[in-house]
Amino acid sequence: MTTLVLLDTNTYLRLAKRVRPFVGLKFGQVPYVLTILKVTEDEVHRNPHLQFRNPWFDHTEHAQERIAKQVKLTASEKAQVEAAQSVLLGWARMDLDRFTSNGRSPPGEADCWLLAFGQVRPAVVVTDDLGMHELVKDFPDIKVWHGYELLAKLRTAKVVDDALIHAIYEALEANGDMTRTWRDAKHTTFKRVFGSGPKA
Repeated sequence: MTTLVLLDTNTYLRLAKRVRPFVGLKFGQVPYVLTILKVTEDEVHRNPHLQFRNPWFDHTEHAQERIAKQVKLTASEKAQVEAAQSVLLGWARMDLDRFTSNGRSPPGEADCWLLAFGQVRPAVVVTDDLGMHELVKDFPDIKVWHGYELLAKLRTAKVVDDALIHAIYEALEANGDMTRTWRDAKHTTFKRVFGSGPKA
C-alpha cells in the first residue's frame, strides 16, 4: 500500500520546477507517492504574488501533471476530512500566541485541510510552515516532514543527485526563499553535498 506525500504550496513551488517528473512520482521502499491537492493549487491561483514569482506554475507540463495525478476523496472521506479540519482550526485558534511566536504563523484553512487529509488517508504532509509543525505536536497521528527532509529522502532514493540539490539551494538563495530550517540542513542533513560548513 502506497503512502501519499502531500505537498503544501511552498514545498511544491520550491521543488516542482527542478525535480522532474514530480507529482505522481513514486520513491522509497514504502513506497511514497508525491501528491498535490486541489486546495494547494487553488492557494496559488488566489495569490497574485505567488503567481508573479512562479510563472511556470501554469505551464502546460506542470498543469497537466497535476490534473492527471489528482487524488479524489469519497463522500465519506471528504466528510471526515472536513470534521478533522474543523477540529484542527479550532485548536490552533484557541492559542494564537503559541502559533505566532518564534516566526510562526497560525495554520489556516488550507493548512488544516492538508493535515486533516493526513489523518484520514495514509499520508505524510510536507511543509516548512513552523506553525503546522507546532500544531501536530498535539496530534501525533499526523506525520509531517520539512521540505529538506523530503529532498534528503529523494536523494537516498536516487531521484535527485548532488548537482540538483546545489541548484535547488542556489534558487532558494537567489529568490530570498531560504528558511532557517533549510539553512540549518545545508551542512547537517546535506553534509555530504555541501561539507560541514564554516567552523563557529
